[in-house]
Amino acid sequence: MHKLIWWAFTLRVALCDCHNEKKNVGFVNGKSVYEMVKIGQLPPDLRETSGLALGREARTFWTHNDGDNPAELYEVNDEGKVKTVLKLPQFKNIDWEDLAQDTKGNLYIADLGNNANQRRDLVIHKINPNELNKYEAIRVAYADQKAFPPPSAEQNFDCEATVWHQNKLYLFSKNRSTTNRNVRMYAVPDSAGTYKVAPIDSVYSKAMVTAADVSPDGKTLVLLTYGKLLFFDVSQGMNFRKPLYCLKFAQGQTEAIVFINNEDFILTNEQKGEMFLGSKKRL
Repeated sequence: MHKLIWWAFTLRVALCDCHNEKKNVGFVNGKSVYEMVKIGQLPPDLRETSGLALGREARTFWTHNDGDNPAELYEVNDEGKVKTVLKLPQFKNIDWEDLAQDTKGNLYIADLGNNANQRRDLVIHKINPNELNKYEAIRVAYADQKAFPPPSAEQNFDCEATVWHQNKLYLFSKNRSTTNRNVRMYAVPDSAGTYKVAPIDSVYSKAMVTAADVSPDGKTLVLLTYGKLLFFDVSQGMNFRKPLYCLKFAQGQTEAIVFINNEDFILTNEQKGEMFLGSKKRL
């Protein structure tokens, strides 16, 4: 049965396109702007890779497995080979779903996976790879969630996409609603505390959002979904008001992305453990 479900999911991703996003939001086709190429293969131990951040050395990246796996961060190179394993016994990997990183090298491990929309222990772990004895807990609750779980039509409280930008963490919902396809954006401070947050913006996406990142210059936000990437101009503020491109990319269960400069990015998929480079075409 599991194999049948996986093949059905793969087929659904392969058949996705950007038609609805272009029609409802105003994206243009990104196919002529970006090109994608496979560059690496992660080892079997990282077949549930679910977050990416820049590593301590050139051409390396931090990643992790998602829920019910050991609380560990892996530093890999751009071929997928593991260089370092950081064991984090002070944490539990309930459902780690993304990594964010600030300009001081701190990592934010988003334990925000909430498939059933019923968790009350959502937390983002703040840690520096060079000072593992120091860490902070950023606890999150959604002000607009009234039931645990809510009815199926209101299930929009899973989050697998987190970015750091200007001393805040931005969270993007993985919308499981059967009737409302809007992705919600929330914001919390990047320091320890308990925060109850309300949505600050929303945007239509037929596909569920699984990861996100902001370019180093702070001008471009990308949301990764199953089957496509959505780019926004956020140079005038973190919001969805200036959609740029929708890029179809049907390579399985893609769940992690990170910019390596202001235009190019790395992404990975689960199960297959593949690494891809997305490059903006040079004219």
